[in-house]
Amino acid sequence: MKNFVRLVTVFTFSTFISCGPLRNFDADTIVLADTDATRETKILYRRVSEIGKEGIAFGHQDATAYGIGWKHEDNPQEIRSDIKDVTGKFPAVHGFDLGHIELGKSYNLDTVSFALMKDHIREMHKKGAVITFSWHLDNPVTNKSSWDPSSAVSEILTGGSQREKYELWVKRISNFFLSLKDDNGKFIPVIFRPYHEMNGGWFWWGEGNVSNSDYKQLWKETLELLQFNGVHNLLYAYSPNIVSSEEEYEKYYPGDAYVDILGVDIYNHGGDEVFVKNLKSNLEIVKRKAGLTNKPYALSETGNNNFGKGEDWWTQVLYPGIKNSGISWVLLWRNDSPSHYFSTYKGEISEEDFKEFESLEEILFLDEVEDIFN
Repeated sequence: MKNFVRLVTVFTFSTFISCGPLRNFDADTIVLADTDATRETKILYRRVSEIGKEGIAFGHQDATAYGIGWKHEDNPQEIRSDIKDVTGKFPAVHGFDLGHIELGKSYNLDTVSFALMKDHIREMHKKGAVITFSWHLDNPVTNKSSWDPSSAVSEILTGGSQREKYELWVKRISNFFLSLKDDNGKFIPVIFRPYHEMNGGWFWWGEGNVSNSDYKQLWKETLELLQFNGVHNLLYAYSPNIVSSEEEYEKYYPGDAYVDILGVDIYNHGGDEVFVKNLKSNLEIVKRKAGLTNKPYALSETGNNNFGKGEDWWTQVLYPGIKNSGISWVLLWRNDSPSHYFSTYKGEISEEDFKEFESLEEILFLDEVEDIFN
């Protein structure tokens, strides 16, 4: 039934697009955090909004870079993913992380080369995928990892002792974004989700390590630096960790004028029942905020920390928590190893249940979003 409905949808859309919805698309009606955003970036924003009306796009971090028992470098002629191995379909949303690009490295903190990212982003963009980035940048004061909680934000704001270093770091990430071009030489629009999970204390930009006013200023100054460097192909996504109230969600929020997409990160730490409860309550909080601001929203990071007894986790835990929530996508974190993975793979305990999850009408993969306002 899902495939039949999809065929009808594609036919209807193809008939409609022949009349030129993109040709008639009025970009001036889209107001973004970057007032000079490219037309393609505004189209991506419209796509994300439309996807949320059609269903929930499935996403996976580092989906094509590596998986359980393989790396892209082992067979560079094939673009593979654990999700495609199981379902025959690529994820609709592809997540990558830019940590260590600020240091001038050629590989990120998870050993994915930035050259590979660019190649795969071009290919997946061509197929209609949505691309989203996080940035686990090092602590600019101690030069340790993102997870070093030493205070640093005040030192990289205007006038701070590490300001020059930070401007260099943003210049390097700017150069990466400016290198993302399609076959026609146009900038590929992507979603940038910096300084996430700020209401937790594990990052140097997080709770207890930064004032909420300094955090908001860091967000604004980072956007200004990117735009000063000529970067206009980004949508900006804000995503705290799990929250207990609307007030907590708002605590570090830099303002509607500086955010394009709302998100929240929720992992299954406390067991399935608690996880479903947290999903429903948090997505309702984000949904209310989205309704007030007219912004799309997403479950920007999630995953099961214990698949040991999770044979039916996808259909009986994750899906009940996100069903009819209105989110545009759900992003599962990376599959690093058999002891550290957050989605499924061939031979994994929840593989068969994931196939049922994939077949649900509301859950969308790449072939089901490629033509949505594209």
